Amino acid sequence: MHRRYFLSLSAISCLLTALSGCSKTGGDSIVIGEFASLTGKEATFGISSHEGTLLAVETLNAAGGVLGKKLELLTEDNQSKAGETSNVVNKLISKDGAVAILGEVASSRSLEAAPICQQNGIPMVSPASTNPKVTETGDHIFRVCFIDPFQGTVMANFVTKSLNAKKVAVFTDVKSDYSKGLAKFFKEGILKVGGQIVAELDFNGGDKDFKAQLTAIKSAAPDAVFIPGYYTDVALIAIQAKQLGLNVPLCGGDGWESQTLLDIGKDAVEGHYFSTHYASDAASPAVATFVEAYKKRFNGKMPDAMAALGYDSAMFLADGIKRAGSADSKAIRDALAATKDFEAVTGKIAINAQRDAVKSAVILQVKDGKFKYLETVAP
Repeated sequence: MHRRYFLSLSAISCLLTALSGCSKTGGDSIVIGEFASLTGKEATFGISSHEGTLLAVETLNAAGGVLGKKLELLTEDNQSKAGETSNVVNKLISKDGAVAILGEVASSRSLEAAPICQQNGIPMVSPASTNPKVTETGDHIFRVCFIDPFQGTVMANFVTKSLNAKKVAVFTDVKSDYSKGLAKFFKEGILKVGGQIVAELDFNGGDKDFKAQLTAIKSAAPDAVFIPGYYTDVALIAIQAKQLGLNVPLCGGDGWESQTLLDIGKDAVEGHYFSTHYASDAASPAVATFVEAYKKRFNGKMPDAMAALGYDSAMFLADGIKRAGSADSKAIRDALAATKDFEAVTGKIAINAQRDAVKSAVILQVKDGKFKYLETVAP
């Protein structure tokens, strides 16, 4: 799918450059690289973020581009695999001449790409990697999403205050940097407000049988269970929890947000809660405009948070290029770092000294087979 998009954008660029052919940055286009999980275990995340990124690039180009040049988006699929990200990011920088890189959703794969971008002096903007370690890699690494210390605290407060849960179990994917980080900050938040962690169990992402751990969790009699995992695993866990009669609220983070959670989990995920970056049904003119444009471009498909963050990452980068007045990578980096008030679809963004986005989170509930907006939580 991504290769068809790439050819379409390349064809536009080639027509614009006419007899001079397709040039890299410095000619009639500015080359932007993107890496995403377009196939494999987390493909719905990668496809959503890529579609949002593509919509942003097409919107910008239709309005005349940036600095009088078209953006040329080159997208590579890392197949949701460890190791593949290094290959594609090195290609985008050394062979394709990208002046900036967009990606990824999964923190583990952003952590793989970040050192490469840092060493090459190329600014990288992650749409949705929430693990704090991502931007700690160096001063060329940015994100347009909130980070897990904030998300973990948001969910700890929601579980203890809104759900009135005092005894909580935590079920963590030990293969995922995202899951381990979010679990850590959630547990700290629970203890800070006087809650109790009554059980801590682990699983490996991709497992199919969770009944032994869920039986142990049930015996600890928690008021709620926090599962900081990705949607496929969470859906199977919810099904097996229901089969075992573990009838307490299940809660999680933005890794839950995918139509696949609903398709697999069905009634087993009904009524449960998670934190994420935006709600398509929130009353905001910016959200309404984005949703309409996305649905028109992608055959009526409703954009999720990853699509909105992909869109925001590209618009944030374009804004940095405009303010830099140059497609020079260092100038772009400096402009991105100076961002104090960027109006994004997912909310107003200020970039702090750690190059993290300071912004709000939202809480969603699975209601009648859909994601329903409950509340916004400010930083």
